[in-house]
Amino acid sequence: QVQLVESGGGLVQPGGSLRLSCAASGSIFSIYYMGWYRQAPGKQRELVATITSSSSTNYADSVKGRFTISRDNAKNTVYLQMNSLKPEDTAVYYCKLASITATNYWGQGTHVTVSS
Repeated sequence: QVQLVESGGGLVQPGGSLRLSCAASGSIFSIYYMGWYRQAPGKQRELVATITSSSSTNYADSVKGRFTISRDNAKNTVYLQMNSLKPEDTAVYYCKLASITATNYWGQGTHVTVSS
């Protein structure tokens, strides 16, 4: 079983910053990519950013220039640095691990609230 544990969420004022972490553990043989998704109340879950084993990254247009995804392969950990946060970034953020076998794993989610 693969476990993903997210941390780093919280309450921040508009314009502020947060860094999310996601640590993967368990029987992981090969990672295709890891990423972050988010879901706001009443909305569908959407992609925020992904990073492959070769360090290729992909970002949603809404976060480009503000968010940065990175990883530590030795620790099977992925990070999301979020700067210049806006109220519309408020959501539950979920970590995803996609294995080379095409099996996907999800974390429990961490809350991010951007409000004054």
